[in-house]
Amino acid sequence: MFRISCIQLKSNNNILHNLKKTEKFIFKAVKQKADFILTPEISSLFSLNKKQLLKICKSMKEDIYLNGIRKIAKKYKKWILVGSLIIKVTKNKLVNRSVLVDKTGKIRTFYDKIHMYDVVLSKKEKYFESKTFSAGKQIKSFNLPWGKLGLSICYDLRFPNMYRKLSKAGCKYISIPSAFTETTGKKHWHSLLKARAIENFCYIFAPAQGGTHYNGRKTFGHSMIISPDGKILKELKKSEGVITASIDQKLPKRLRSIIPSLKSD
Repeated sequence: MFRISCIQLKSNNNILHNLKKTEKFIFKAVKQKADFILTPEISSLFSLNKKQLLKICKSMKEDIYLNGIRKIAKKYKKWILVGSLIIKVTKNKLVNRSVLVDKTGKIRTFYDKIHMYDVVLSKKEKYFESKTFSAGKQIKSFNLPWGKLGLSICYDLRFPNMYRKLSKAGCKYISIPSAFTETTGKKHWHSLLKARAIENFCYIFAPAQGGTHYNGRKTFGHSMIISPDGKILKELKKSEGVITASIDQKLPKRLRSIIPSLKSD
């Protein structure tokens, strides 16, 4: 058994403010004896304004938030997944990147969001992530001390083939840090997360943004930790905070032996 914590934030456009707040919740997770701590999508900077982001954002090496998290991970000797950061990779190119930091503060792997959220939900609510970010091209996983973790971000959740590939590659856990909209979250968030858990017999770790942000955008919240049989182990509704649960690393294999659906396709 090991313990994981998912942090729920309502990030704004001030990196240092978001870092300070994240550290406060990481400390709470440490007090709850978490071994692995995850933050939501765009934890460091909540914006889709490309012009503004190109001015503010840095490379991974120079990113203030990431360097702060690396120090915190080393201080508390905890594995931390920064759900995502906006990273500048060239003069005019940004990526939405999930970064895994080990308990010594070393970056072990990162994943760039593959599926861009380009949708028109109504006349007033439209999102075109592909105008801001360059899409990732590679599915990523990593062997944690407790088993293999598959990495994904938010809108990836709607593409089940991606998760099938991860589970078939031996992943027992999947991270889905998100900033799901209030509109779609009400309709689909719970169902999609539970489906990904059940169909792949994977634990789902889904830290989320939640609330009305400085720019008026509303995110759904409802960070969740879900077992491989679809049971919601912990859930946080709207407020910022931390949820923590104990994880049985033997359960995914046990469930897969009872219902061997992963072998059938």
